[in-house]
Amino acid sequence: MEESNTQKRIFQDRKRTNVLRSAEQATISYLVKRVPAFISSNNLTFLGTIGSGIVLLAFILGAYVSRHYLLLGIAGLAINWLGDSLDGRVAYYRNIPRKWYGFSLDIIMDWISTVLMGLGYIVYARNEYELIAFVFVVLYGWAMIISQLRYKITDIYSIDSGFVGPTEVRLIIAVILILEASLGHLIEYFVAVMCVILLIVNFIETKKLLRMGDMRDNAEREEKLRKMAAGQK
Repeated sequence: MEESNTQKRIFQDRKRTNVLRSAEQATISYLVKRVPAFISSNNLTFLGTIGSGIVLLAFILGAYVSRHYLLLGIAGLAINWLGDSLDGRVAYYRNIPRKWYGFSLDIIMDWISTVLMGLGYIVYARNEYELIAFVFVVLYGWAMIISQLRYKITDIYSIDSGFVGPTEVRLIIAVILILEASLGHLIEYFVAVMCVILLIVNFIETKKLLRMGDMRDNAEREEKLRKMAAGQK
């Protein structure tokens, strides 16, 4: 019961729908209790960004030294997950959340992390495939915008697109890095497929978003009419 209440407190500000949510939340609940008191949420946010910088470094080394250095990017992804997943959760566990400050900082640093990883891929990719990296960053930015607008309309914060969330994306990228380090010159095709999938998901989620926006407009209009009718009585 105590563990269940702890999880509810830690994740009270967001709704998760990703396929790995149960295992991920159990892991986060275990880790937040073991984060030393001198490590703040801001420190963890910075740690997550360092992880993205390591992914950038892995791509640079992979391009100019050996593609086997791409495996360093897996460590970077793990560090990025650790910082990004624990920063806000630690604050809620310690009962010192800064909802809007943390939300704003998290979004900004997530964007910086996406840009760093995209830049790394641009450095690594062969010339004719550099555009794919730009497209991926644009599509991921679109997905981030959708999540923020969904929050504005529904007052429910979700960072997932259906069964896929940031954790699943990191795992997919890690698998791609392993295959690229082992076989070489496959990453362009994998990233292209990810772009197509992300494009389809974004269109679907945008359609849902507009429908929710229309429903909220209608609800607010009806509420306004009810208040006007009540005022005339």
